[in-house]
Amino acid sequence: MATEIMEWAEGWIYMQQGVTKLKRILEGLPETQFTPEEYMMLYTTLHTLCIQKPPYDYSQQLYEEYRETFDEYITSTVLPSRREKQDDILLQECVKRWENNKIMVRWLARFFHYLDCYFIARKSLPPLHQVGVNYLRDLLYQEVNADVRVAVIGLVGKEREAEEINRELLKNVIYVCVEIGMGKMDPYREDFEEHMLRETGEYYSRKASSWITEDSYPDYMSKVEESVKREKYRVSDYLQSSSEKKLVEKVQHELVVVYATLLFEKEHSAGS
Repeated sequence: MATEIMEWAEGWIYMQQGVTKLKRILEGLPETQFTPEEYMMLYTTLHTLCIQKPPYDYSQQLYEEYRETFDEYITSTVLPSRREKQDDILLQECVKRWENNKIMVRWLARFFHYLDCYFIARKSLPPLHQVGVNYLRDLLYQEVNADVRVAVIGLVGKEREAEEINRELLKNVIYVCVEIGMGKMDPYREDFEEHMLRETGEYYSRKASSWITEDSYPDYMSKVEESVKREKYRVSDYLQSSSEKKLVEKVQHELVVVYATLLFEKEHSAGS
């Protein structure tokens, strides 16, 4: 007996309803959670749309609609949500959006599971997870990373001056920077670490210019030791371990190398 054909318009209505419901849940709008029956309907519908013979195999259309779903959601909902936000509020919004994006990727990967297993592998296309991350990176991250960097470096500066900051928020933002690289550290290094190291050098250069005139040699070296210790703690608290060596070298350069001659004189004049 011939299998009943499911047309694209009929099948996509079911899929679109599931996508819309997922968006409402992510945005905190009134909506019930997915039931096992709804999930099975979505999975069965997509499976049916993919296994039919041409011209009723809609795998390519489904893949394009998956991409369009992320494009539309980020453009119409995510991007407007971060505008007019600054400092901690901006960082909180970015972390929230990244977490929501991961949830969306995870759920849509379930709905579109058949594509990942068969169609994408056969066509050598980017997998569903990568598509979702790429859209967030290309549409949101590229727009906000300069503002986020300023906010993060500002928090680091406050923490250096012993002001109370939200370290957990800082750690989460740095983690987003790392995760969005999908195994590569380029976003962390280029979009944050390089700027943070430059700011660190400027900070300790200012400190050194006053300490070198005010402090005795033992007091000055005690501050150097304490500064190095604090930067190591900062790495373990919310930065990546790869930053430790660079931070320590930056501190030692500004506090010791730059003032090596004066420190030598201080040391020997104190002992004479």
